[in-house]
Amino acid sequence: MRDGEQVEVLIVGAGQAAGELAVALRQEGHAGRILIVGEESCLPYQRPPLSKAYLAGMIDLQGLLIRPQTAYERAAIDFLLDTRVESIDRTTKQVRLADGRCIRYERLALATGGHARRLSLPGSDLRGIHYLRNLADVDDIRPQFRPGRKLVVIGGGYVGLEVAAVAVRAGLQVTVLETASRVLARVTAPQLSAFYESLHRENGVRILTGIEVQGFAPGECPVGVGEVLCKSGERIQADFVIVGIGLVPNVELAQAAGLLVDNGIVTDETGLTQDPNIVAIGDCANQPSLFYGRRLRLESVPSAVEQARCAAATLCGKPRRNDSLPWFWSDQYDLKLQMAGLSQGYERVVIRGSFELRSFAVFYLQGARIIAADVVGRPADFMAAKRLIAERLVVEDERLADDSQPLKVLFANSVN
Repeated sequence: MRDGEQVEVLIVGAGQAAGELAVALRQEGHAGRILIVGEESCLPYQRPPLSKAYLAGMIDLQGLLIRPQTAYERAAIDFLLDTRVESIDRTTKQVRLADGRCIRYERLALATGGHARRLSLPGSDLRGIHYLRNLADVDDIRPQFRPGRKLVVIGGGYVGLEVAAVAVRAGLQVTVLETASRVLARVTAPQLSAFYESLHRENGVRILTGIEVQGFAPGECPVGVGEVLCKSGERIQADFVIVGIGLVPNVELAQAAGLLVDNGIVTDETGLTQDPNIVAIGDCANQPSLFYGRRLRLESVPSAVEQARCAAATLCGKPRRNDSLPWFWSDQYDLKLQMAGLSQGYERVVIRGSFELRSFAVFYLQGARIIAADVVGRPADFMAAKRLIAERLVVEDERLADDSQPLKVLFANSVN
């Protein structure tokens, strides 16, 4: 890449959102040059398997890649990897790279993702305290997974619980520490939290809730972690620690360039920032949700893909609003949890199926409407739940809970 060279669309960030945007631009008919600049050394890959199949050694890097290099070559999509963008000059429409080179653009897409939220506690710089966000993080962690070793996971969210499930099956002694009174407290009903706490304990994971970490103490190696220190006075032995306490969006570039930032880079429903030549997508973007009537920054692969497709249409002069329903998933042990919608603000839950049989759906309702659902072991119910939520259908609680009839029969007997 020559200094001062110009591209029609420059994408900063080389994650899944970036790759999807580049491909979608070609599908929308964009014929100009597309360049993706990323700090990591590999092509766009899937992040969800990092805490599951890749951590467990069930798939390799090739299994993570979303597309092979030949697919990007056929689409004439160029990459500049192992490269950091230092600044954006919106006036001259160029970015400056860490090596001093500049790239001029006609349109710019920010797909900068996020980084793991870090602890700032006494001893948090000790060796053996890990964060799990990218491929390099997992490559550092995997050699630690040896039977009998003591792992402490800080954070009882989805990533923390997925890591715990992989670790205990690998023969490690696992303790999960959660500050809230239950795991998954911010995203699920108490009934589902209790189900997952029981599931992990049955598999040998020690779960401590309502516990606050105050710091870390070294072990036999003075620079390596040996204990996790809790406010209660408990000292938990640890050969290593994995911290999973959330993600912070990478907004520094956008903020320094004068773009509006508020828990992410602020865009409209098509992906445009206040600069008509710049879009933002993925974990770093804060978009209006047409469905929920408020702004959201979603850490969701399906949402990132849909944002990328809408942004591609927008960049090609065919603005398209993102009106998709958020959905997510989590694999723990042999169970797949599928989630549709956002449960925040729910007033009651309706349960369909059986927790004991590990086949159920938990519906979250606000007034008469279903706003979200968590489903385990029922893919057909999950698909039906997505439609019930998206179409804003009203269904009586009793009919929703009635497991003698498939959910699909409710569409004929519901109202908008």
